[in-house]
Amino acid sequence: MLSIRQLIASDALSAVFQPIVRFSDGEIIGYEGLIRGPANTPQESPAALFRQAARESSTAQLEEAAGRVCIDAFGQHDNHGLLFINYSAAGIESFVAATGGLGDFARTNGIEPQRLVVELTEQSTIADAERFGATVRALRESGSHFALDDYGSAYASMNLWVRLAPHYVKIDRFFVNDIARDPLKFEAVKAMVSFANASGALLIAEGIEREADLEIVRDLGIACAQGYLLGRPGVSLADRLPDVVARTLRSEQIAVYPARTRADVPGESGAVVLDRMLVHAPALTMRSRNDDVVKLFNQAPSLHALAVVDDGRPLGLINRRAFMDQYALPYHREVFGKRPCMQFANQTPLVVERGATLEQVARLLTNDEQRYLSDGFIITDQGRYVGLATGESLVRAVTEVRVEAARYANPLTFLPGNVPLNSHIDRLVAHGSEFVACYVDLDNFKPFNDRYGYWQGDEVLKATAATLASICEPTRDFLGHIGGDDFLILFQSDDWQARVQRAISGFDELAQRFYSAEDRVAGGIHGEDRLARRTFFGFVRLSAGAVRVAPGTAHGSAHVSTVAAIAKGRAKNEASGFVTLDFRDFQNAR
Repeated sequence: MLSIRQLIASDALSAVFQPIVRFSDGEIIGYEGLIRGPANTPQESPAALFRQAARESSTAQLEEAAGRVCIDAFGQHDNHGLLFINYSAAGIESFVAATGGLGDFARTNGIEPQRLVVELTEQSTIADAERFGATVRALRESGSHFALDDYGSAYASMNLWVRLAPHYVKIDRFFVNDIARDPLKFEAVKAMVSFANASGALLIAEGIEREADLEIVRDLGIACAQGYLLGRPGVSLADRLPDVVARTLRSEQIAVYPARTRADVPGESGAVVLDRMLVHAPALTMRSRNDDVVKLFNQAPSLHALAVVDDGRPLGLINRRAFMDQYALPYHREVFGKRPCMQFANQTPLVVERGATLEQVARLLTNDEQRYLSDGFIITDQGRYVGLATGESLVRAVTEVRVEAARYANPLTFLPGNVPLNSHIDRLVAHGSEFVACYVDLDNFKPFNDRYGYWQGDEVLKATAATLASICEPTRDFLGHIGGDDFLILFQSDDWQARVQRAISGFDELAQRFYSAEDRVAGGIHGEDRLARRTFFGFVRLSAGAVRVAPGTAHGSAHVSTVAAIAKGRAKNEASGFVTLDFRDFQNAR
């Protein structure tokens, strides 16, 4: 096997080029130059070459040779695009110090320096950040552009992004691969897009291998992309995109962003909830008397309770109403006034640590001991008393948080709630996409709940969600749970009607399994209608009202939701349970 120096001396290195595509117009704006060793040998891959170079202490020589080979080969093609080449920080400093940049060598090969983009590789360590910053400025002055490669991995950090102000930032393939199904990767890349917009850098998504991932990064506003789906590295320069890529970039449809789960939705931590309802109240000590309790309650008429502490540690809780009722009895003040306050205290009070999670706080509402709803409870910080909270404020705070969370994801089905639903509708409308808004709900659901109980009703709702999810194409169709037994599907699939029919027939068969054998034979159940009249109700079934929305006809999510609700109402009166309307007939509906 030849050494790296021998490979360089014998011109055994060659270059291949992978296209980089701009989303706005589908143009191939440039190519990344990649080095290759002798074909069909263990030295063919660049990773193998650089591992060998590291062992032989010839990494700098290999980097320089790779850059020159890529520039030389690129110059032989009749192309006016950009050439991206990879260097370590040490390599960039070396050639800038020696030549002021690669401009002269590029010109001799017919490439203007402005067409060169030097990428800082992810393996790079930068010994002196200020010195390297000066090197990058010199590189720019020579006419070349600078890029930060594999952002989000190894040393490619936000620190470098801020310090070096790159023209291009390449997002590491880890964040791009499977982004269509990973909400955390999606959120991370969305944050990168926001920072890129603020800094003026252009993002390039690396490692695109799936059409669904391509659609996501396109819709996020990323400028460019590269990857095997767009074109594999080759000796020749690709001059056209694969049909699947061209079709995706021309499509008027939008991607369905990966849904967040209940744990992902915006909300407040348990600590924030507790801080919001914290009552800063004075505390009693073991030496306090019942007369002291009366005095403090009289000084603070709104105070619901008082804590008893010893060296900052809570020992008991005295409820105002219970204490004052006892103390108001004849002779109690005279008899008990000088006695220790612990006589009337709850000596096993509920104590909640300030750092408790939201789930731990919410779990208090299902506690078997419900005395805290009247007594309230004590809040501590690392075991030391900081204040009180009322049971009423706990119920209100947890309810508010759960209602807010449900706007993002339904706590029963985990499907997206109203906020992401409206956001997706607004994206469809703004993009000029053609879609179908299908409002689905359950007929005869209330009498089922009345007969079988809400816990069984919840099982029906979960079955409904599963049925609707099964007929949706995840990358095309957006399924959300508005609340109760109301669902909304935003279809972009061409065969949406067949999908809805499958859902209706599938659910109607499934629903009967939730009834007793006797009720199945009877074909339904008896119950009361909304006017309290005794009525026979058939099995729970799906009703679906669909509205075809053409580009430019809707004004926004509220407009679409209003018309979809009209369609749903009409569907409930149809024997088939399915109605289709044209949005243009309701453009003035509000």
